[in-house]
Amino acid sequence: MKRLFENTIIGALLFILLGLFPLSALAQVVFEARLDTMVMLVGEQRELTLDVTCGAKQKLKMPDFRPEQPLADEVEIVELLATDTTFLDEGNRMQVLQRYTITAWDSAFVLLPPFSVEVDGKAYKSKELALKVLTLDVDTVHTDQFFPNKDIQNNPFSWDDWKPVLWFLGINQLLALILLWLYSHWRQNKPLIQIIRRKRKLPPHQVAMNEIERIKGERKWAEEDSKEYYTQLTDTLRNYIHERYGFNAMEMTSSEIIERLLQEQDETALAELRQLFQTADLVKFAKYTTMINENDANLVSAIDFINQTKVEVDPNLPEEEVIIPEEVKQIQARSLTVKIVMGVMAVVALVAIGYALYLAVDLIR
Repeated sequence: MKRLFENTIIGALLFILLGLFPLSALAQVVFEARLDTMVMLVGEQRELTLDVTCGAKQKLKMPDFRPEQPLADEVEIVELLATDTTFLDEGNRMQVLQRYTITAWDSAFVLLPPFSVEVDGKAYKSKELALKVLTLDVDTVHTDQFFPNKDIQNNPFSWDDWKPVLWFLGINQLLALILLWLYSHWRQNKPLIQIIRRKRKLPPHQVAMNEIERIKGERKWAEEDSKEYYTQLTDTLRNYIHERYGFNAMEMTSSEIIERLLQEQDETALAELRQLFQTADLVKFAKYTTMINENDANLVSAIDFINQTKVEVDPNLPEEEVIIPEEVKQIQARSLTVKIVMGVMAVVALVAIGYALYLAVDLIR
Protein backbone atom coordinates (compact mmCIF):
# COMPACT_ATOMS: atom_id res chain seq x y z
CA MET A 1 0.00 0.00 0.00
CA LYS A 2 2.79 2.36 0.84
CA ARG A 3 4.53 1.48 -2.41
CA LEU A 4 1.39 2.30 -4.43
CA PHE A 5 1.05 5.64 -2.70
CA GLU A 6 4.64 6.60 -3.48
CA ASN A 7 4.23 5.67 -7.16
CA THR A 8 1.07 7.76 -7.40
CA ILE A 9 2.81 10.83 -5.94
CA ILE A 10 5.79 10.40 -8.27
CA GLY A 11 3.47 10.07 -11.28
CA ALA A 12 1.59 13.19 -10.34
CA LEU A 13 4.82 15.18 -9.99
CA LEU A 14 6.06 13.94 -13.36
CA PHE A 15 2.73 14.92 -14.96
CA ILE A 16 2.97 18.41 -13.48
CA LEU A 17 6.60 18.79 -14.63
CA LEU A 18 5.81 17.61 -18.14
CA GLY A 19 2.83 20.00 -18.33
CA LEU A 20 4.98 22.93 -17.26
CA PHE A 21 7.91 22.17 -19.56
CA PRO A 22 6.39 23.63 -22.80
CA LEU A 23 5.54 26.87 -21.02
CA SER A 24 9.09 27.21 -19.77
CA ALA A 25 10.41 26.42 -23.20
CA LEU A 26 8.15 29.01 -24.77
CA ALA A 27 9.26 31.57 -22.21
CA GLN A 28 12.99 30.98 -22.87
CA VAL A 29 14.84 34.01 -24.33
CA VAL A 30 17.69 33.47 -26.79
CA PHE A 31 19.86 36.50 -27.70
CA GLU A 32 22.83 36.45 -30.08
CA ALA A 33 24.97 39.11 -31.74
CA ARG A 34 27.04 38.31 -34.83
CA LEU A 35 29.10 39.92 -37.59
CA ASP A 36 29.06 38.84 -41.22
CA THR A 37 32.88 38.83 -41.15
CA MET A 38 35.70 38.76 -38.65
CA VAL A 39 38.14 40.71 -40.84
CA MET A 40 37.62 43.96 -42.74
CA LEU A 41 39.60 46.76 -44.32
CA VAL A 42 39.69 50.31 -43.06
CA GLY A 43 36.68 52.18 -44.42
CA GLU A 44 34.78 49.07 -45.47
CA GLN A 45 31.19 48.57 -44.38
CA ARG A 46 30.00 45.37 -42.76
CA GLU A 47 26.78 44.11 -41.21
CA LEU A 48 26.08 43.59 -37.51
CA THR A 49 23.00 41.48 -36.62
CA LEU A 50 21.21 41.29 -33.27
CA ASP A 51 19.08 38.09 -33.12
CA VAL A 52 16.49 37.80 -30.34
CA THR A 53 14.01 34.92 -29.86
CA CYS A 54 11.35 35.24 -27.15
CA GLY A 55 7.66 34.76 -26.45
CA ALA A 56 5.27 36.43 -28.88
CA LYS A 57 3.50 38.24 -26.02
CA GLN A 58 6.65 39.32 -24.24
CA LYS A 59 7.74 42.97 -24.35
CA LEU A 60 11.04 43.35 -26.21
CA LYS A 61 13.25 46.44 -26.15
CA MET A 62 16.17 46.59 -28.62
CA PRO A 63 19.27 48.82 -28.23
CA ASP A 64 18.75 52.42 -29.35
CA PHE A 65 21.68 52.78 -31.74
CA ARG A 66 21.89 55.80 -34.07
CA PRO A 67 24.05 56.61 -37.12
CA GLU A 68 27.60 57.76 -36.26
CA GLN A 69 27.26 56.30 -32.76
CA PRO A 70 30.55 54.61 -31.73
CA LEU A 71 30.52 50.96 -30.70
CA ALA A 72 34.21 50.79 -29.83
CA ASP A 73 37.43 52.63 -30.67
CA GLU A 74 37.28 53.68 -34.36
CA VAL A 75 34.17 51.50 -34.95
CA GLU A 76 30.80 53.20 -35.40
CA ILE A 77 27.27 52.71 -36.67
CA VAL A 78 26.73 53.88 -40.28
CA GLU A 79 23.09 53.01 -40.88
CA LEU A 80 20.16 51.34 -39.16
CA LEU A 81 18.72 48.70 -41.51
CA ALA A 82 15.27 47.17 -41.57
CA THR A 83 13.97 45.04 -38.70
CA ASP A 84 12.68 41.54 -39.56
CA THR A 85 10.16 39.77 -37.30
CA THR A 86 9.25 36.08 -37.77
CA PHE A 87 6.67 34.17 -35.66
CA LEU A 88 7.51 30.60 -34.64
CA ASP A 89 5.73 27.65 -32.96
CA GLU A 90 2.31 28.49 -34.36
CA GLY A 91 2.65 32.12 -33.32
CA ASN A 92 3.67 31.46 -29.72
CA ARG A 93 7.25 32.67 -30.19
CA MET A 94 8.88 35.35 -32.33
CA GLN A 95 12.33 35.95 -33.75
CA VAL A 96 13.47 39.56 -34.23
CA LEU A 97 16.48 40.37 -36.39
CA GLN A 98 17.87 43.91 -36.17
CA ARG A 99 20.66 44.73 -38.63
CA TYR A 100 23.15 47.59 -38.59
CA THR A 101 25.83 48.72 -41.02
CA ILE A 102 29.14 49.43 -39.27
CA THR A 103 32.55 50.67 -40.38
CA ALA A 104 36.04 51.15 -38.90
CA TRP A 105 38.49 54.03 -39.38
CA ASP A 106 41.76 52.56 -38.10
CA SER A 107 43.60 49.28 -38.29
CA ALA A 108 43.43 47.37 -35.00
CA PHE A 109 42.10 44.29 -33.27
CA VAL A 110 38.81 45.41 -31.76
CA LEU A 111 36.61 43.74 -29.17
CA LEU A 112 33.02 44.91 -29.44
CA PRO A 113 31.46 44.96 -25.97
CA PRO A 114 28.43 42.77 -25.24
CA PHE A 115 25.12 44.09 -26.58
CA SER A 116 22.08 44.21 -24.32
CA VAL A 117 18.32 43.80 -24.87
CA GLU A 118 15.40 43.79 -22.43
CA VAL A 119 12.58 41.24 -22.40
CA ASP A 120 9.77 42.01 -19.96
CA GLY A 121 12.15 44.36 -18.17
CA LYS A 122 14.91 41.76 -17.78
CA ALA A 123 18.28 42.42 -19.46
CA TYR A 124 19.95 39.83 -21.66
CA LYS A 125 23.49 40.25 -22.94
CA SER A 126 25.36 38.77 -25.88
CA LYS A 127 28.97 37.66 -26.08
CA GLU A 128 31.81 39.96 -27.06
CA LEU A 129 32.59 40.10 -30.78
CA ALA A 130 36.15 40.18 -32.12
CA LEU A 131 36.92 42.22 -35.25
CA LYS A 132 40.24 42.54 -37.06
CA VAL A 133 40.58 45.79 -39.03
CA LEU A 134 43.32 45.80 -41.64
CA THR A 135 44.84 48.63 -43.65
CA LEU A 136 46.23 48.62 -47.18
CA ASP A 137 49.97 48.46 -47.65
CA VAL A 138 51.34 51.69 -49.12
CA ASP A 139 54.62 51.72 -51.00
CA THR A 140 56.35 54.82 -49.66
CA VAL A 141 59.57 54.09 -51.54
CA HIS A 142 58.37 54.14 -55.13
CA THR A 143 56.43 57.37 -54.98
CA ASP A 144 56.49 57.74 -58.78
CA GLN A 145 53.72 55.16 -58.94
CA PHE A 146 51.27 57.62 -57.43
CA PHE A 147 49.48 60.18 -59.58
CA PRO A 148 47.35 63.16 -58.60
CA ASN A 149 43.62 63.25 -59.16
CA LYS A 150 42.56 63.89 -62.73
CA ASP A 151 40.41 66.86 -63.67
CA ILE A 152 36.77 66.39 -64.55
CA GLN A 153 36.50 65.49 -68.22
CA ASN A 154 33.50 66.13 -70.44
CA ASN A 155 32.09 63.36 -72.58
CA PRO A 156 33.06 63.63 -76.28
CA PHE A 157 30.48 65.38 -78.45
CA SER A 158 28.35 63.02 -80.52
CA TRP A 159 25.74 63.98 -83.11
CA ASP A 160 23.89 60.74 -82.39
CA ASP A 161 23.09 61.98 -78.89
CA TRP A 162 21.64 65.22 -80.28
CA LYS A 163 19.65 63.70 -83.16
CA PRO A 164 16.40 63.37 -81.13
CA VAL A 165 16.70 67.01 -80.04
CA LEU A 166 17.24 68.16 -83.62
CA TRP A 167 14.33 66.04 -84.88
CA PHE A 168 11.91 67.51 -82.36
CA LEU A 169 13.17 71.04 -83.04
CA GLY A 170 12.68 70.45 -86.78
CA ILE A 171 9.14 69.19 -86.21
CA ASN A 172 8.43 72.23 -84.06
CA GLN A 173 9.75 74.63 -86.74
CA LEU A 174 7.66 72.95 -89.43
CA LEU A 175 4.53 73.14 -87.30
CA ALA A 176 5.28 76.78 -86.46
CA LEU A 177 5.55 77.70 -90.15
CA ILE A 178 2.29 75.92 -90.98
CA LEU A 179 0.56 77.61 -88.04
CA LEU A 180 1.87 81.01 -89.16
CA TRP A 181 0.54 80.41 -92.68
CA LEU A 182 -2.85 79.26 -91.36
CA TYR A 183 -3.07 82.22 -88.97
CA SER A 184 -2.27 84.75 -91.70
CA HIS A 185 -5.02 83.33 -93.93
CA TRP A 186 -7.42 83.14 -90.99
CA ARG A 187 -6.79 86.77 -90.02
CA GLN A 188 -7.30 88.01 -93.60
CA ASN A 189 -10.20 85.60 -94.15
CA LYS A 190 -8.51 84.26 -97.27
CA PRO A 191 -9.29 80.79 -98.62
CA LEU A 192 -6.72 78.13 -97.82
CA ILE A 193 -7.22 76.10 -100.98
CA GLN A 194 -8.89 76.88 -104.28
CA ILE A 195 -9.89 73.92 -106.42
CA ILE A 196 -10.20 75.37 -109.92
CA ARG A 197 -11.50 73.59 -112.96
CA ARG A 198 -9.95 74.73 -116.24
CA LYS A 199 -10.96 74.19 -119.83
CA ARG A 200 -9.58 75.01 -123.26
CA LYS A 201 -10.37 78.53 -124.47
CA LEU A 202 -12.43 78.49 -127.65
CA PRO A 203 -11.94 81.08 -130.41
CA PRO A 204 -14.49 83.97 -130.38
CA HIS A 205 -16.42 82.80 -133.47
CA GLN A 206 -16.88 79.30 -132.02
CA VAL A 207 -18.11 80.71 -128.70
CA ALA A 208 -20.60 82.90 -130.58
CA MET A 209 -21.81 80.03 -132.78
CA ASN A 210 -22.35 77.82 -129.70
CA GLU A 211 -24.42 80.58 -128.10
CA ILE A 212 -26.50 81.03 -131.27
CA GLU A 213 -27.17 77.29 -131.34
CA ARG A 214 -28.39 77.53 -127.77
CA ILE A 215 -30.69 80.45 -128.67
CA LYS A 216 -32.08 78.49 -131.61
CA GLY A 217 -32.78 75.54 -129.32
CA GLU A 218 -34.82 77.66 -126.91
CA ARG A 219 -37.03 78.87 -129.84
CA LYS A 220 -37.47 82.33 -128.40
CA TRP A 221 -37.56 83.63 -131.96
CA ALA A 222 -40.92 81.86 -132.52
CA GLU A 223 -42.71 83.75 -129.74
CA GLU A 224 -44.79 86.87 -130.25
CA ASP A 225 -42.81 88.80 -127.66
CA SER A 226 -39.30 88.54 -129.15
CA LYS A 227 -37.58 91.07 -126.84
CA GLU A 228 -35.64 88.40 -124.93
CA TYR A 229 -34.67 86.71 -128.21
CA TYR A 230 -33.15 89.91 -129.69
CA THR A 231 -31.50 90.78 -126.37
CA GLN A 232 -29.67 87.43 -126.31
CA LEU A 233 -28.82 87.61 -130.02
CA THR A 234 -27.36 91.14 -129.90
CA ASP A 235 -25.45 90.39 -126.65
CA THR A 236 -23.88 87.39 -128.40
CA LEU A 237 -22.84 89.61 -131.33
CA ARG A 238 -21.52 92.32 -129.00
CA ASN A 239 -19.34 89.76 -127.15
CA TYR A 240 -18.06 88.39 -130.42
CA ILE A 241 -17.22 91.86 -131.75
CA HIS A 242 -15.42 92.68 -128.48
CA GLU A 243 -13.27 89.52 -128.69
CA ARG A 244 -12.77 89.79 -132.47
CA TYR A 245 -11.98 93.52 -132.87
CA GLY A 246 -10.86 94.46 -129.37
CA PHE A 247 -13.22 97.32 -128.49
CA ASN A 248 -15.89 97.25 -125.80
CA ALA A 249 -19.04 96.75 -127.84
CA MET A 250 -21.08 95.93 -124.73
CA GLU A 251 -20.91 99.57 -123.63
CA MET A 252 -21.69 101.07 -127.07
CA THR A 253 -24.95 101.78 -128.88
CA SER A 254 -25.86 100.00 -132.08
CA SER A 255 -24.92 103.01 -134.25
CA GLU A 256 -21.58 103.39 -132.46
CA ILE A 257 -20.80 99.75 -133.13
CA ILE A 258 -21.60 100.09 -136.84
CA GLU A 259 -19.48 103.25 -137.15
CA ARG A 260 -16.57 101.50 -135.43
CA LEU A 261 -16.93 98.47 -137.70
CA LEU A 262 -16.90 100.66 -140.81
CA GLN A 263 -13.22 101.18 -140.07
CA GLU A 264 -12.72 97.46 -140.61
CA GLN A 265 -15.46 96.48 -143.12
CA ASP A 266 -17.24 98.16 -146.08
CA GLU A 267 -20.83 99.38 -146.04
CA THR A 268 -22.11 96.44 -148.07
CA ALA A 269 -20.75 93.84 -145.64
CA LEU A 270 -22.42 95.59 -142.71
CA ALA A 271 -25.83 96.23 -144.31
CA GLU A 272 -27.43 93.10 -142.88
CA LEU A 273 -25.83 93.65 -139.45
CA ARG A 274 -27.10 97.26 -139.43
CA GLN A 275 -30.61 95.99 -140.21
CA LEU A 276 -30.39 93.43 -137.39
CA PHE A 277 -29.35 96.03 -134.78
CA GLN A 278 -32.06 98.47 -135.94
CA THR A 279 -34.75 95.78 -135.62
CA ALA A 280 -33.41 94.82 -132.18
CA ASP A 281 -33.57 98.45 -131.00
CA LEU A 282 -37.17 98.75 -132.20
CA VAL A 283 -38.16 95.55 -130.42
CA LYS A 284 -36.43 96.47 -127.15
CA PHE A 285 -37.30 100.15 -126.96
CA ALA A 286 -40.33 100.75 -129.24
CA LYS A 287 -42.22 97.50 -128.57
CA TYR A 288 -42.01 96.66 -132.27
CA THR A 289 -43.56 93.31 -133.17
CA THR A 290 -41.63 91.16 -135.63
CA MET A 291 -42.68 88.28 -137.82
CA ILE A 292 -41.27 84.81 -137.37
CA ASN A 293 -39.61 84.87 -140.81
CA GLU A 294 -38.04 88.24 -139.93
CA ASN A 295 -36.57 86.78 -136.74
CA ASP A 296 -35.25 83.84 -138.69
CA ALA A 297 -33.67 86.15 -141.28
CA ASN A 298 -31.92 88.20 -138.60
CA LEU A 299 -30.56 84.99 -137.04
CA VAL A 300 -29.12 84.02 -140.44
CA SER A 301 -27.65 87.52 -140.79
CA ALA A 302 -25.85 87.13 -137.45
CA ILE A 303 -24.42 83.74 -138.54
CA ASP A 304 -23.30 85.19 -141.89
CA PHE A 305 -21.55 88.11 -140.17
CA ILE A 306 -19.69 85.77 -137.85
CA ASN A 307 -18.64 83.47 -140.69
CA GLN A 308 -17.46 86.41 -142.82
CA THR A 309 -15.40 88.04 -140.07
CA LYS A 310 -14.07 85.05 -138.13
CA VAL A 311 -10.34 84.43 -137.83
CA GLU A 312 -9.25 80.82 -137.99
CA VAL A 313 -6.88 79.70 -135.23
CA ASP A 314 -3.58 78.09 -136.16
CA PRO A 315 -3.94 74.43 -135.08
CA ASN A 316 -0.22 74.29 -134.29
CA LEU A 317 -0.55 76.90 -131.53
CA PRO A 318 -1.25 75.63 -127.98
CA GLU A 319 -4.79 76.27 -126.84
CA GLU A 320 -5.17 78.70 -123.95
CA GLU A 321 -6.83 77.53 -120.72
CA VAL A 322 -9.48 79.57 -118.91
CA ILE A 323 -10.97 79.31 -115.42
CA ILE A 324 -14.64 78.54 -115.06
CA PRO A 325 -15.78 80.80 -112.15
CA GLU A 326 -18.68 78.58 -111.11
CA GLU A 327 -16.29 75.61 -110.86
CA VAL A 328 -14.03 77.27 -108.25
CA LYS A 329 -14.30 75.58 -104.85
CA GLN A 330 -12.64 76.99 -101.72
CA ILE A 331 -11.70 75.77 -98.27
CA GLN A 332 -12.22 78.75 -96.00
CA ALA A 333 -9.63 79.58 -93.31
CA ARG A 334 -12.28 80.32 -90.67
CA SER A 335 -14.05 76.98 -90.88
CA LEU A 336 -14.43 74.95 -87.68
CA THR A 337 -12.21 72.15 -89.02
CA VAL A 338 -9.34 74.56 -89.69
CA LYS A 339 -9.67 76.02 -86.17
CA ILE A 340 -9.51 72.54 -84.63
CA VAL A 341 -6.47 71.65 -86.75
CA MET A 342 -4.73 74.86 -85.65
CA GLY A 343 -5.41 74.08 -81.99
CA VAL A 344 -4.10 70.52 -82.26
CA MET A 345 -0.99 71.67 -84.12
CA ALA A 346 -0.31 74.32 -81.48
CA VAL A 347 -0.48 71.70 -78.70
CA VAL A 348 1.80 69.31 -80.63
CA ALA A 349 4.29 72.14 -81.28
CA LEU A 350 4.42 73.04 -77.58
CA VAL A 351 4.93 69.38 -76.60
CA ALA A 352 7.70 69.01 -79.21
CA ILE A 353 9.61 72.10 -78.07
CA GLY A 354 9.17 71.13 -74.42
CA TYR A 355 10.47 67.61 -74.98
CA ALA A 356 13.38 68.92 -77.08
CA LEU A 357 14.39 71.29 -74.25
CA TYR A 358 14.11 68.42 -71.75
CA LEU A 359 16.44 66.24 -73.85
CA ALA A 360 18.88 69.12 -74.36
CA VAL A 361 19.09 69.89 -70.63
CA ASP A 362 19.59 66.20 -69.88
CA LEU A 363 22.47 66.02 -72.38
CA ILE A 364 24.12 69.17 -71.04
CA ARG A 365 24.08 67.80 -67.52
